[in-house]
Amino acid sequence: MSSFDFSFSSKARRIKEPPISALMRWAVEEKDLISLAAGLVDYESLPAEESLTVLREILEDRKKAPLVLQYGTNEGLLALREHILSRWHRREGIGPSFSGLSTRNVVITTGSQQLLYLVAEALLDPGDIVIIGAPSYFVFMGALESAGAQTLSVPLDARGLRTDILAEKLEGLKKEGNLSRLKMIYVASYYQNPTGISLIPERRRELVDVVRRLRAEQPILILEDAAYRELRYEEEEAPSIKALDEGNKLVAMAGTFSKAFAPGIRTGYAFLPDPLVEPILNLKANHDFGSANINQHLVLSALESGLYDKHLKALRARYKEKRDAMLEALEKNLSDRAQWEVPGGGLYVWVSFPAEIETGPESLLFQKAKEKGMLYVPGEFAYGPDVEPLPKNHIRLSFGSPTTGEIREGVRRLSLALDEVPSKKKAGKKVAARRS
Repeated sequence: MSSFDFSFSSKARRIKEPPISALMRWAVEEKDLISLAAGLVDYESLPAEESLTVLREILEDRKKAPLVLQYGTNEGLLALREHILSRWHRREGIGPSFSGLSTRNVVITTGSQQLLYLVAEALLDPGDIVIIGAPSYFVFMGALESAGAQTLSVPLDARGLRTDILAEKLEGLKKEGNLSRLKMIYVASYYQNPTGISLIPERRRELVDVVRRLRAEQPILILEDAAYRELRYEEEEAPSIKALDEGNKLVAMAGTFSKAFAPGIRTGYAFLPDPLVEPILNLKANHDFGSANINQHLVLSALESGLYDKHLKALRARYKEKRDAMLEALEKNLSDRAQWEVPGGGLYVWVSFPAEIETGPESLLFQKAKEKGMLYVPGEFAYGPDVEPLPKNHIRLSFGSPTTGEIREGVRRLSLALDEVPSKKKAGKKVAARRS
């Protein structure tokens, strides 16, 4: 114990250790554990050789190399921002006259996670309200906790965020006189972490419409997290929520190259409404004054050369194989004891047990699973503090980094752990293909 204690800020005192940290430590320290917990990507498909080729070409150019190794700009490499915006417009089938976006509205970030944190920092004061899904991305909930924000949770079903219940929540805030405290609605629109659920097109439009109608009373930002959009395996792709935001008024979108190319490059991007651009850039300057320049050049070269799309095609096939291996293992081992649905993309399968089977870190199932040599993420981590009673019978399984053999063995070990947990009834499987 030191002779004195530092006087920490209220923000530091609000922050707790992320719940997944212990799971990550165990996965690293205990080599015999099969981790179906961490949302890491596939090791064998990381583009090491391709990246080496691109970087060699960049750094062997004696005129270009010093520019690449120098500091970049706060907003990011202009050529990369131009390419991202042009690619997005083509993908959505719209143009700048509809979207209202120019390169000024595109900011390169250090992964999409930085953008989520910067938006929270720019918009939220302690006591402000943010609407999230139930369940939701628990790492972003940590950023909201840091800001002192209050979460208001809206349940998800197989088609994404329940926009009918969202409308009820908004009406409730109006009646209570608290609508002015609502600053944003956070939605992971594609293959959400932790459930793998995508928001269907009809609800995307309903979400934009309800926020547009409220604009005169209270400006509310829709924060669209599209981190998993590229990891699509079989279904038709829905337009982004951002593509429905005519004139760039309502939606900030976060995208990333971490999931579809390599997380080590930590390169993401944001599409921002005009009023958000300056505050985000000012805050980002205080963070890092620009994301790593050499990584941006690597991404740009991969995009321009076609390497990125070639890698993405192979990656989708590999993850589909892994997803299918997990679903087959669940069918074989848990078909009469759990429910799950088929995610059309992403890295996760959300598994639900009968209500009496608790899955939390102190539960018998979690302890038995760890004894058997496997890890999962307890579903209770993914619910905001306003959700009562807290659902304790769900888990998130990730098929990103383990091999197909490890996936099958991990699910088998989970089944063996479940054998040792008393249960009153069978759950009955639920396997429904996702359609966006």
